[in-house]
Amino acid sequence: MKVDQKGHTTIIKDTQNNVEVFVDKITNKYQTFQGQNLILDVLHDKSLSNKDLIHFKELAKIHKKSKKSMLIISDSIDFDKVPNYLIVVPSVLEAHDMIEMDEIERDLGF
Repeated sequence: MKVDQKGHTTIIKDTQNNVEVFVDKITNKYQTFQGQNLILDVLHDKSLSNKDLIHFKELAKIHKKSKKSMLIISDSIDFDKVPNYLIVVPSVLEAHDMIEMDEIERDLGF
């Protein structure tokens, strides 16, 4: 797990290609990332499928309560079948764009 913090956003990169272990590590260290927008980079895991996204459900629910964004970066899944509780984008640039839009919506009270 590689962590890179820039301003109000933390990018956490999976280095082991094991989604379950990755989510457990983030959950165990969640206090550290709680007040940040999170970008969870699993681009290197080409075996990731939509079925694996269930591991992110509890983390997404917890993070939503802190009124911050949490996005997953992956290009190996079917974006049409992503559950409603998650935001999955294919690149880091798109993740930053989504966070910017979320911040604007929160500032406007949506």
